Amino acid sequence: MSEARWRGLIPSRHDYAELPRTWRGDLLAGVSVGVVALPLALAFGVSSGAGAASGLITAIVAGLVAAVFGGSHIQVSGPTGAMVVVLAPVLAEHGLSALALLTVMAGLIVVAAGAARLGRLVGLIPWPVIEGFTVGIAFIIFLQQVPMAVGLAHGESGVKAWRAALDAVVHADWGDAWRALALVLAVVAVMRLWPLVTKAVPGAIVAIVVVTVGAVAVGMDVPAIGALPAGLPAPALPGLDLALVSSLAAPALAVAALAAIESLLSARVAQTFTDVGGYDADRELVGQGLASIASGLFGGMPATGAIARTSVNVRSGARTRLSAVTHALVLLVVVLVASGLVSRVPLAALAGVLMVTAVSMVRPAVVRSVMRASRQDALLFVLTALVTVSVDLIYAILIGVGVAAVFALRSVSAAAGVHREELPGIPVPGDERIALLRLDGALFFGAADRVLDRVARIEGVEVVILRMSQIRLLDATGAQVLAEVVATLERRNVTVLIKGVQDRHLSLLAHVGALADDDHVFEHLYDAIEHARGIVAEDLPTR
Repeated sequence: MSEARWRGLIPSRHDYAELPRTWRGDLLAGVSVGVVALPLALAFGVSSGAGAASGLITAIVAGLVAAVFGGSHIQVSGPTGAMVVVLAPVLAEHGLSALALLTVMAGLIVVAAGAARLGRLVGLIPWPVIEGFTVGIAFIIFLQQVPMAVGLAHGESGVKAWRAALDAVVHADWGDAWRALALVLAVVAVMRLWPLVTKAVPGAIVAIVVVTVGAVAVGMDVPAIGALPAGLPAPALPGLDLALVSSLAAPALAVAALAAIESLLSARVAQTFTDVGGYDADRELVGQGLASIASGLFGGMPATGAIARTSVNVRSGARTRLSAVTHALVLLVVVLVASGLVSRVPLAALAGVLMVTAVSMVRPAVVRSVMRASRQDALLFVLTALVTVSVDLIYAILIGVGVAAVFALRSVSAAAGVHREELPGIPVPGDERIALLRLDGALFFGAADRVLDRVARIEGVEVVILRMSQIRLLDATGAQVLAEVVATLERRNVTVLIKGVQDRHLSLLAHVGALADDDHVFEHLYDAIEHARGIVAEDLPTR
């Protein structure tokens, strides 16, 4: 990679060009995002099985590193619901001791993807797949909170979210579970009603404070977050166990894929919110990878760009990276001065926050738009959502993209066609023995046999002229089938003339033998017709 391209992946002074003009707004935006991020970081840490402290560490360390090294000026990074969905079963299988190594491995993969300039591949994911993925994640996040909502410290490890939620409800001790459920309902009520009072203070923070104070005041016996460190732990390299590295290879790849996809989708959506400017997809991957590596060294979990926090950042007036840096520092202050208070927050309160967050992720207007767009889009949306909930997030993306590709190939194939045309100009004797065929669209593996079968079945003619100037796509399969059709027709004593081959297709057609006879290749239609009439005239009876 050239030096210039490497420089594009690292921070520069240009990142802060607007700072002298925007620093006040950036600081205020960062404080707002930090307040919003606090309950989410705690909740996602607990929900993943890594613990509240891990969630806070991720928001601080990864949030800071991604802000400095990432490719977006306004992206805010940290633990997210999608990452929790992938991470929870991995930790249930391999244990919390594997978290640091998994996080660092995933980070290295994301950095490598950015260095390899793979950032723009996220543009290949269709909109219905993205929305189905989002809805599926929302369902899983909601279901993951059900055990804590009925008074358990966590759900059953190593099972699907829907199964853990069902088991928690069926086996709950409702003599005690009503307390936790009451706290959840209180959080939901406050978060829904508080915006009617003011939007200056996030409803999630108000709900957490109100419910925690109320639970402590009445001595309610419900599971709480528990002890938190009064600062960041010292960084440490994870233990290098080759057997563990091997067993974590597939999970690390899945985590890395999700981190890359979610971060780039978040950055792309954020780009539509503001005129701050675009984002560098490859640098964003490098920054997110470095953020996960740093998070793993401090005991955190893998991080991604977070669309909810990023949107708060934009709405709060952020213009530069200072806002995301400030958000991380605000959370650090909370850890340093208020960890004792935070440790008393009931887990049910965090469950309520995430339930509201999950519901807000499902936008009815968007769902209606996707479902009404077309049958194919509706199928992609529903299929992706169902696979996300019932199987796996990464499989959902792969299956969704795969099915979308099949639909796209069908559409392209359907657009390909063969049309017989009348010879231009004044008819002459023998024209009925000449077939002028126009090939349209794409002549590729998905359409070649169907399109060219019609050419091969032409009867009652001595010459076939193939007009190929309208062929937009030609692959090796299409070229090979075309060569076979030419050979088949000529064995039946039908001469094939080819007109209007585009320059970009010449080499491929020549390699497969479709242009073996240069005398039968023409640039202009008039020349091809005159040559065809000459061939036919030789067989016409003379008077």
